[in-house]
Amino acid sequence: MMRASNESPRMFDSDVVDFFSRTHPIVVPLLYVPATVALLWYGVARAGVGAAASVLYFLLGLVVWSLSEYWLHRTVFHWQPNARWGARMHFLIHGVHHRWPRDKYRLVMPPAASLLAAALFFGLFYLLLGARVVWPFHAGFVVGYVTYDLTHYYIHHYNPKSSYGRRLKRHHMLHHFKDTDSRFGVSTPVWDSVFGTRGQP
Repeated sequence: MMRASNESPRMFDSDVVDFFSRTHPIVVPLLYVPATVALLWYGVARAGVGAAASVLYFLLGLVVWSLSEYWLHRTVFHWQPNARWGARMHFLIHGVHHRWPRDKYRLVMPPAASLLAAALFFGLFYLLLGARVVWPFHAGFVVGYVTYDLTHYYIHHYNPKSSYGRRLKRHHMLHHFKDTDSRFGVSTPVWDSVFGTRGQP
């Protein structure tokens, strides 16, 4: 049971709400790997998207996710409205992670929030791309999200062995402990280079 502890402090007065504010990282692949397979299958078998086009749109979805990850982190996650409820909203969305960066049960998004976000993004992409290619595109977008969530968990709780992994960890730890107004890319720092938010060494 994932209950309040020193490593995962209480956020809510309600025991039920507080319990569901925690998510084990295995939940992410358990939910979204089958969903990705289903999206790709539907695109090919039902929507008639060819194999080459499926690969192309899948890769495009990955790229769009990486850009979305950067901008969501930079804008939504670090936005604190100048209102009475602003500080609480920011804390619930992302501030809790900066206060307790070692809380291993609040590093991945709870399923209720991630499933809602996935549905909203699917609806947006459906409107923009149409009823055929949205399936492989959204599959790539979802795989990008899974990669981000698991990378984020890994670099907080493990020591990467590869040079790229070590660079990712350093990049993100500097965001946490040196300058929260820079280094917003988690699974890739490339957009920080593009948009000038790499920060000082």
